[in-house]
Amino acid sequence: MDLHNRMMKEKVFLNPAIVFVVFGAMARLIPHPPNFAPIAALALFGGAHLHSRIGLAVPLAAMFVSDLILLSVMDVTAFSPITPFVYGSFLGIGLIGIALRRRDNWNRPAWIAAATLASSLLFFIVSNFGVWAAGYYPPTLAGLVACYIAGLPFLGVALLGDSFYSVLLFGGFERIGQYMPAKWRFA
Repeated sequence: MDLHNRMMKEKVFLNPAIVFVVFGAMARLIPHPPNFAPIAALALFGGAHLHSRIGLAVPLAAMFVSDLILLSVMDVTAFSPITPFVYGSFLGIGLIGIALRRRDNWNRPAWIAAATLASSLLFFIVSNFGVWAAGYYPPTLAGLVACYIAGLPFLGVALLGDSFYSVLLFGGFERIGQYMPAKWRFA
């Protein structure tokens, strides 16, 4: 009996959105270098492959769940004045994913690589602006520039992490898709 028939008979359904939320939350909770997390790639992938509203909600839910765990279990301050900027950047990345979906040839690796780079840059620009706007740097143009300069090492790590997780998600999805029926696609 093939997997699809067995799942239908046993009424076993695994909602991909829930799987991605758990994956994103768990990956943020294991030790990792700062900004080497799957959330941006998850937002990009969700926008490209999941229903628009669900695709936009998945990375935010993963962030929220892991932030609550960090706050309650590890006593880490997860919510700050920067949080809306961070969450907003992931919404923007999800929109990049939706735009990627609308490309006729969106699954080409060059488009995914460009979208991954744009996602990393969007997160860098928005989150560092949030750091500056929250008052961690002087409210001047020089303060804003200093904030972006201080964030450059994090951008490099984010580019590596976003690239790694984008290859994992997009590449894994395409590889698995070769062995599964088209009706199992998410979008």
